[in-house]
Amino acid sequence: MHPVITHDVLNQAEPLVGANLFAGNRALQDALRFNRPGYDVQRFTALGAEAGSAAMQQHARLANFHPPQLKSHDRLGRRIDEVEFHPSYHALMAAAMRQGLHGTPWSLGPGAHVDRAAAFMLFTEAEPSMLCPISMSYAVTPALRANPAIFADWGPGLASTRYDERFLPFDQKRGLTMGMGMTEKQGGSDVRANTTRAEADGQDGWGARYRLTGHKWFLSAPMCDAFLVLAKTGEGTAAGLSCFFLPRWLPDGSLNAMRVQRLKHKLGNQANASSEVEFHGATAWLVGDEGRGVPQILAMGAITRLDCALGSAGLMRQALSIALHHTAQRQAFGKRLDAQPMMFNVLADLALESEAATALALRLARAVDATENGTDASGHEKLIGRVLTPIAKFWICKRGSYFAQEAMECLGGNGYVEEQGEGVMARIYREMPVNSIWEGAGNIMALDLLRALRTGAVVDALAHEMAPAKGAHPALDAALARVLHGLDGSTDEAQARRLARDTALVLQAALLRQHSTDAVFTAFCASRLDDRSDVFGALPAGCDLAAIVDRARLQ
Repeated sequence: MHPVITHDVLNQAEPLVGANLFAGNRALQDALRFNRPGYDVQRFTALGAEAGSAAMQQHARLANFHPPQLKSHDRLGRRIDEVEFHPSYHALMAAAMRQGLHGTPWSLGPGAHVDRAAAFMLFTEAEPSMLCPISMSYAVTPALRANPAIFADWGPGLASTRYDERFLPFDQKRGLTMGMGMTEKQGGSDVRANTTRAEADGQDGWGARYRLTGHKWFLSAPMCDAFLVLAKTGEGTAAGLSCFFLPRWLPDGSLNAMRVQRLKHKLGNQANASSEVEFHGATAWLVGDEGRGVPQILAMGAITRLDCALGSAGLMRQALSIALHHTAQRQAFGKRLDAQPMMFNVLADLALESEAATALALRLARAVDATENGTDASGHEKLIGRVLTPIAKFWICKRGSYFAQEAMECLGGNGYVEEQGEGVMARIYREMPVNSIWEGAGNIMALDLLRALRTGAVVDALAHEMAPAKGAHPALDAALARVLHGLDGSTDEAQARRLARDTALVLQAALLRQHSTDAVFTAFCASRLDDRSDVFGALPAGCDLAAIVDRARLQ
């Protein structure tokens, strides 16, 4: 008798490994060329190869499968409040800092923030969750300038491209990272409900010194070298929130009184340590003016919200690439999945969404770059950045989870399987919601858009942004008219989400008109502005699906 073969492995797609994530990403290349003419192609090609390499994928798997562990005490009972990471986490952090994704762009001049944004998206495709301390280090840098003495001591370390994992005082390290601690259990987004108190403790070379007592319900990356935190100064009704610089190590070489209570057990974001902490008379220094903590936090929030949009766009692109790669190999009903008409429509629709997200996120990065580098003579970029921040954060991040679910469905059950961290699509799906929630969920963003409408000539600024696409598609012209009417200040809170969505869509369409193909632009307008489809894979007849999918494939 012939032996019965029960386990031949047939018709399984090989993992996507070793692709250059930049060289094959036409959407990112064109958006970068539009927003950053003369960018360093060689630099991004090298990063694309590294981000798509087998080595980076292995580091991402291990850093997520072996999450950080809290060591509150040493074996002799002494309080140490340290978090231990897998070596792959440190390898990823070193790669991100080598690319200058943290505080480096603030010292490099015009264009650096756009470069950093594109690099951040590429790195997100390799591993997003450990980018939390990288993103926070980026966001706190300008705020730290409000205390020149601290910035003089810490600025060089925050701009350094050398990662130093050692738990030591800042002046003994080659590179530094910083975090933020705002949220308390009773307040969430309502930081005015915070109860942590600051008591004056004299003056020294870093300025006004305080003792902080209280807690933070979410303090991510507790092994950062320092944090900007909010605490109340004053008494009773006169109490106001101020911003403080709180280092892990004090200048005298002793540990600060920040106690890590526990690490959060989260849905995703597994490689990153998110913690609850208490301050037991922790020493901190005032940053900026007393009682002006909220405006400072809002300024930092604008930068981290940019990263939320960039991160979600990067994850979309990764999920799309995996879906395209899988469906080109897997067969069903006698032909490849991507040869099935409905699947092909889904893939094309996902490609539209991914490219539109990339376009909007990089446009926001250009506004940030011009504003921060003083190249915005007319003030247009500052105004458009103020409006685009809540719009991009709201819409791109809101679409992320829906996008990931549809991309996972392209893989079927294989996409749902974790398999000790090898199931990348499952990891993407779990990771997507964090960017929508972090730094203000959807309602907070929609409310912020209403506030942004009061900051200047927003209608004129958006009309200027749309001018290059005027008359290019009737659905876009009609949608723009509706949006400009809604931006006149009469939109009430209940309709703010609708306004954020509609404004995002017309801006995405206008950007696609300027740096994408006719096939992409026409299909986007037909599906998002004319049909207003509520499901992926419903692109109307007449769209050039083949051209859209071909543009999206990794080459």
